[in-house]
Amino acid sequence: MAIHYQCRYCGQKLGSLDEKSVHAEQLGFHILSDEERQEMISYDSEGNIHVKSICEDCHESLSKNPIYYEIDHIIH
Repeated sequence: MAIHYQCRYCGQKLGSLDEKSVHAEQLGFHILSDEERQEMISYDSEGNIHVKSICEDCHESLSKNPIYYEIDHIIH
């Protein structure tokens, strides 16, 4: 099982963890609401976990231009 992190706005790969066994508490997933989990975390047919996060560039763009939160995809 691998855990893949990707920016939800630009699609940039942020990193991956190759773990045989990991608990939701170790990743901080337990503090997410059910709605946040459904929005941010998905699973593929091989058992891998895909987590939508935010990269530094998109975070900076959103901080400077909050109107971008209304856009699904940011190009920088």
